[in-house]
Amino acid sequence: MKVLVINSGSSSVKYQFIDTETRTSIARGLVDRIGLQGSSLKQERVDGHKIHLSGDIIDHQMALEYVLAGLVSTNHGVIRDLSEIDAVGHRLVHGGEHFKDSVLITDKVMEVLHECIDLAPLHNPPNIKGITAARHHLPNVPMVGVFDTAFHSKMPDHAYIYGLPYVLYKRHGIRRYGFHGTSHYFVSRRFRDLVNLDIRDLKIITCHLGNGCSIAAVKNGYSIDTSMGFTPLEGLLMGTRSGDLDPGILPHVMAKEELEIREINAMLNKHSGLVGISGLSSDMREIEQAMEEGNKRAELAFNIFAYRVRKYIAAYAAALGGADGIVFTGGIGENSPLLREKCLLDMEFMGVELDSSLNQDHPRGSEGFIHSPQSRIKVAVIPTNEELVIAIDTDKIVSKALN
Repeated sequence: MKVLVINSGSSSVKYQFIDTETRTSIARGLVDRIGLQGSSLKQERVDGHKIHLSGDIIDHQMALEYVLAGLVSTNHGVIRDLSEIDAVGHRLVHGGEHFKDSVLITDKVMEVLHECIDLAPLHNPPNIKGITAARHHLPNVPMVGVFDTAFHSKMPDHAYIYGLPYVLYKRHGIRRYGFHGTSHYFVSRRFRDLVNLDIRDLKIITCHLGNGCSIAAVKNGYSIDTSMGFTPLEGLLMGTRSGDLDPGILPHVMAKEELEIREINAMLNKHSGLVGISGLSSDMREIEQAMEEGNKRAELAFNIFAYRVRKYIAAYAAALGGADGIVFTGGIGENSPLLREKCLLDMEFMGVELDSSLNQDHPRGSEGFIHSPQSRIKVAVIPTNEELVIAIDTDKIVSKALN
């Protein structure tokens, strides 16, 4: 099956066109700056051929028009006409407690997605816009929603209930949901393949470290706990997000700085984390460069980031009752040997021993192990492939519906 995978953001649409039989990406691209000056489409085929088109892309419907035109372009495309698109898979951030697995998109599903907007006001509206645009242009093509929260849906209640009045959970669904589920699912399965063991016999700590960051404790193939919570704000320090903090800080800062809810929300989500502490950047590459130049606040931001990852790894080893493996993925996890080394500093007590040479020399974009032969816990770097997970899920659900 050939599946168009769409990840729709507030001003962008990332996409891949995937052949699920060969598990290859035939084409991938990005429509950027939707509704803004300088909007464009960039697309790359599997053979390396690239195109870059600029235009006034005013909304998501027009963005999908550009995407489909790029796929069927005589000189630059990969298909002759739109009938070769068998299905569309959409990345959806938050399904609340309504959706615990991927789902065939229907009018009823769309109604429930709108009801979930309050749970992810920054993410769900653009996700819905992407679905609406795709349904407009491809009205007869089946579509599937794949949720970031789904992989974490089997967490035990003692892991997802907060220490708040229980009535808030019953009335408003206030609980830990977790995110990056497709990434944690993919890399835990790839780790299984690399060690050639049954997933039901493994305890794995998966670290998705990028601009957004989360860690999951994966036992017997299921997530039993994860660092992100009711929203993607909880947990690790991130590029622009604060991660864990004392909730008492919020009313205190709001009173002292005379901030409104929207302003404190913007501070926590867009002006905190690496950029807030360093005052420089949310990009770990720039943080590391500034450290080399002697910038103390960049060094502080780096150390806080690594320290929180290390704490969660140790906590999840306890939650799992031990660990067989630790996996690093995401833009930072895959590409920063210095950060990986710092995250595993002084972990010998729990059986983690890094091989410095393997870690430092690990090729970008590749998968493999970076632990020493003496390490009781295996440490792997595995590039994630969330789009492939979405495509495979879409294939399964559509094939089942057609049969």
